[in-house]
Formats: sequence, C-alpha cells, structure tokens
Amino acid sequence: MPAECPSLCQGRGPGKPPVRHSPRLAILLFGLLLAASSAAAQGLRLGIPANDGLPPGTTSNVSTQTVDLSLEDAVALALQHTPGLRAERLAPLIQGTFEAQERAVFDPVLFGEVELARDRSIRQFQEIQVQEAFRSERERAELGLRQTLPTGTELTLSLRNTRAESSRAPEQYTGRAGISLTQALLRGGRIDSNLVRLRQAGLDVTASEFQLRGFVERLVADVEAAYWDAVLAAEEIAIFDEALGVAERQLRETQARIRAGDRPETEEVGALAEVALRRQGLIDARTAFERAQDRLARLVRRDTADWEQRFRTTSTPVPQAYALEPVADYIALGRLHRADLSEAQLRIQRGELDIIRSRNGLLPRLDFFLTLGASGYAETFSASLRGEQGDGYDLVGGLRFELPLGNRAADAEFRRARLTREQSREALDNLERLAIQDIRGSWLDADRARAQVRAREETVALQRELLRVAEIRYRVGTGTALAVAQAQRDLLESELSLREATVRFRQASTDLLLQSGTLLLHRAIESPGLEPFQRI
Repeated sequence: MPAECPSLCQGRGPGKPPVRHSPRLAILLFGLLLAASSAAAQGLRLGIPANDGLPPGTTSNVSTQTVDLSLEDAVALALQHTPGLRAERLAPLIQGTFEAQERAVFDPVLFGEVELARDRSIRQFQEIQVQEAFRSERERAELGLRQTLPTGTELTLSLRNTRAESSRAPEQYTGRAGISLTQALLRGGRIDSNLVRLRQAGLDVTASEFQLRGFVERLVADVEAAYWDAVLAAEEIAIFDEALGVAERQLRETQARIRAGDRPETEEVGALAEVALRRQGLIDARTAFERAQDRLARLVRRDTADWEQRFRTTSTPVPQAYALEPVADYIALGRLHRADLSEAQLRIQRGELDIIRSRNGLLPRLDFFLTLGASGYAETFSASLRGEQGDGYDLVGGLRFELPLGNRAADAEFRRARLTREQSREALDNLERLAIQDIRGSWLDADRARAQVRAREETVALQRELLRVAEIRYRVGTGTALAVAQAQRDLLESELSLREATVRFRQASTDLLLQSGTLLLHRAIESPGLEPFQRI
C-alpha cells in the first residue's frame, strides 16, 4: 500500500471492517460502473483538457492590454466620447437659432432707396400751332428706420430728398423728414398674441434641453449597467476558476484513494465529469466576459479605439447599505423631475399659446395710422433742409378695417388648437400613468433584488457548511466523491447567484433613479433641463 494510504484511507485499513454503503448509494455506484464498462468496451478514453478553459488545438485571443477603470471614469469617458451625445448637444443650439429668428421680428430695420427718372416729350399747342420739346429730370433719395413693436405698433422714421429740373423750371431741391405710426386696435393689438411665436420658439429650446437630458440619463444608465455586467463577468471567471481548482484537487484525491484501494474506480468518473462541468462553465464565463468588455468599450471608447484593450474594473458592486425610500417618494420625484413628463407639460403650454394666437385671428383687423412730415424747398440740398425758400408739412390720419366674410380659416385654426390642447392633456395623463407604473416596477425589482441578496448570503453560508460536512464524511469514508462534488456544485451556484443578485440590485437601483428622473442629480452630472419645468 502506498505511503499516503494511512492519511487518505481513514475509512478502511488493517483490522478495520469495510465501509458499509446505503442501498441507494450502491445502486448509484453500480450504474456508474456500468457506464465506465460501456465506455471502455467502446474504446473511449476520458481526459481533461489543458487548464486554459479552451478546447485542444485553439488559442486564446484575449489581449494582454488592461487598464484600470472605475465606475466614475467609465461614465466620464462615455459623456466625452459617445458620438450620439455630441449630436444631441447640437439640438438646443439649433432650436436656439429659431428663437433668435423670431426675436428678430422686432429688430429695427434700416432701409434706403435711390431713384433716378428722366423724361422727354413733345407737346403741341393747337392754339398757336407750336410744338415744344419738354424735358424733365428727377432724382430722389430716401433713408429711414422702421421697427415693429410687440404692442402691435409699427413706427417708421424717414428722411427724403428730391432734386427736380425741367425745361420750364430751374433746378430745385425738396427735403422732407417724416414719421409714420400704425397701431393695431383689434387683430394684432395685444402683446401676448404678438409674442406667441417667440415664446413657442423658447419652449422648443427648452423641449430640446429635456430631450438632451433624457438622452444623457439613458446613456449613464447604460454605462452603469454595462460596467456592472463586466464586474459580474469577471467575478464569475474568478469563481469558476477557483471551483475548477477545487474540482481538480478533488479528482487527484479521488484517484489517489482509488489507487490505495479505499474507493472504487467508478468514483473517478464522477470526479472527471465534475471537472469537465467546471471547465465548461469557465469557457462560458470567459465568453461572457469578452462580450461584456466589448459592450463597455463601445460606450466609453472613441470610434478608433483598440477593441482588444480590456478594462480592470475597480469599483465594487457591494453598496454600503441596501436601503430604499418608500415608493411614494420616487413617484413624487418622478412627477417633478422626469424629462418626458416635463416635455409633455411643455407641449401643453405650447398648445395654449396656439389658442391665444388663433383666437387673435378671429378678430377683424382695425388699424389706426398717422403720418406726419415737414418739408423744405430751396435751390440746394442743404438749403432745402433749412427751408430757406419755403416750409411745408403733411399730415395724414385714418382707420383701416378688414374682415374676411365668414372667417372660416381662422375659426378652423382656433378649433384645431383647442382640440390639440385637449389631446395633449389626455396624452400627458396617459404618460403619467405609465411613468408611475414604470417607477413602481423598478422599485419592486430593486426591493426584490435587495431581499435576494440577504437570502442568498444565508444560502452561501449554509452551502459552505454542507460542503464542509460532505468533505468530512468523505474523508472518514462515510461519504462519496459524488456527494462532495454535488455540494461543491451547490456552493458554486449559490456564490454565483449571490454575485448576480448584488449586481442586479445595483442595476435595479440605477434604473429606479432613472425612472424617477433623478439619476443625474444623484451622480452630480450637470446637464441642460435639470430644472423642473415651471408653467408660465
């Protein structure tokens, strides 16, 4: 008997009775013996591949380039490198150009005009039977300033000079300075209706900011989910690698005890199968790790980045406290901070502005206009401004009325604006219901994950104790290698389940903050649209 037999074969030895197995265990061992005999009869051989987690004849393509990456760094890199975010950032700037365009309606306009006219005609006087060639020249230049005010007032200031000369009159200059005022009394006479398009353009800018904020929130949530998936994949590799080492040690111990005659040869089959299962799990874990790394790299790397570079995640998924606020608090925050609800409320206010504008279109047009000018005449331009040869003035005032018969177009636009507002209100109510459902669902997922973490921590502790008992029974000869392998497998599954539950709790917590619209606030990330929408 080999020298290590006394330490390994504690269940049998000289002077000791053979170990008695239960009938169920005897049947199981008999089945394993038949399977081993069948394999030997068919000429099959059992073997363990090299300890690299890959089938024979293949090589690993995992890059050796690894950099440390924390969760905060991953989020910062994604906010810096994501092409979609760079495109979304341009949306508020683009909408801002429309607001500037609407504001320009009330900017003053400088205008000028120059005119040159020449005329030559033949006139015949029948009384005296004489023909005369009549010639005239006229040059006119005008410069002025025109502005439309939000009050519905249009002001025009102008300065005009005219030089006239003909075959019958000497050269003469006329200068005129005038002011013209037109005030809308009914249609277009209210400030709120005249500022509708400007305010709508401002609301469109705010809406684009809410859309940008929603994009940033979703991006941060995706990065955090990808990061924790990478953390989980790395931990699964470590667990499977450790389990593989334990299974291989168990296999070597089983083989030694078989050689010592302390165990039947059939137990080697179970140990080999357990090692093969561990190897299979390690291969799957490494593949999942590569996929998680690629997903994380897509979010945090530039377009031309090296895809073979891998990240060593440094943040731990275990929070300091598995705590959640009442679901009613998250619902209240969601009603206040969710970007989609704020945008929907903004659309309702935009529709109310449409009602103001279309109601203004129902009114008839009634404008008051007044024109006042002062003129001077002289033989030179400078003298005409002083009115050396004579002064004059002109004054025109009146009312202008206009009303389309039936006014059906304005009436249809007004009714459409009211119906659209009602439609937006119904859509907001439905969207709010969906938001509450999403928040409650996320809270339930987070609460379940929190409870699962605590339950699986207890399960892992119990499985460790069961494994310890199975190993003791195996060493004293009252247990089997199959029972030990089963206990090891149960412990492995419980440890994997605990790691997954911990990661899922972190991901569920992130999703809960996302659904309540407070993810960026909790992460201290500045973004347009963070302020809740306030109705004007």
